[in-house]
Amino acid sequence: MFIVTGGAGFIGSNIVRALNVQGIDEILVVDNLEDSRKFVNLRDCEIWDYMDKREFHSMLESRRFDAKVDAILHQGACSDTMEYDGRYMMENNFSYSKVLLHYAVEHRIPFVYASSAAVYGNGKSFAEKPANEKPLNVYGYSKLLFDQYVRRVMPGAESTVVGLRYFNVYGPNEAHKGRMASIVYQIYCQLKDKGIARLFQGSDGYANGEQRRDFVYVDDVVDVNLFFALGPPRKGIFNVGTGHSRSFNDVANTWISLLGFGEITYIPFPDELRGKYQSLTEADISALRRAGYEKSFTSLEKGIARYYKVFTEEGL
Repeated sequence: MFIVTGGAGFIGSNIVRALNVQGIDEILVVDNLEDSRKFVNLRDCEIWDYMDKREFHSMLESRRFDAKVDAILHQGACSDTMEYDGRYMMENNFSYSKVLLHYAVEHRIPFVYASSAAVYGNGKSFAEKPANEKPLNVYGYSKLLFDQYVRRVMPGAESTVVGLRYFNVYGPNEAHKGRMASIVYQIYCQLKDKGIARLFQGSDGYANGEQRRDFVYVDDVVDVNLFFALGPPRKGIFNVGTGHSRSFNDVANTWISLLGFGEITYIPFPDELRGKYQSLTEADISALRRAGYEKSFTSLEKGIARYYKVFTEEGL
């Protein structure tokens, strides 16, 4: 059995679907469906069982969970970078993750979990080194703190323990994320709704709309997860991105080209984001390559074209 936490969410549901494609349906999805909109992400998937996150957490802590587990793909987290309730963030992203980690290590179960490029803050170097890790918000700090904890536990583990620092992931099943959905999705919605993509004016030395991110298509992220979960034992924390940053203008112009209409307007940079915003992300994927992952990553243009095909098939 495979356990996918956050399995009804964006990346988690895409992992479930990818496992199904490989003929695997003995999957326990763990999630919190208080936001019931997420159910649509699973309605075309085959799973063995569903469990509420709180029940699962309780069963692990009380040692009442007993099943043969092939791998744990831990995607569940609070991913809202504007969430300021530090206690809530640490309970979800740190304490819960520690319980899962220790269960996996104790039972020698491959454990692959979602970290984040948010650990790098507004730095310019993105290799997986402590000197580069300076998060700007409590979300980034919660991810960094767990990474640091994992680094201490990892040497004693006899099975796979891998953290994946996702850069700016986009693709199907992210609509429920609202304001935390990718800028790729948000620009598409703006253009479809009013024909105008609203990008930030210049900030941090970048011209209008030239803030840059490493946009990585969700299928590539899923593939990296399965590479580690299904492969031989490996340990480490790895960036997951294309290795190339692209501007928000690039995203908007790609959508405009596909849609055949639209224009860009630039809005003032929000005061509440000053000092808390990553104007550049660009993954250093050298460590990922050294770990044996050799596949190419999807370009922004090809990824958006694939995303657009999904929208048109769904009539969106």
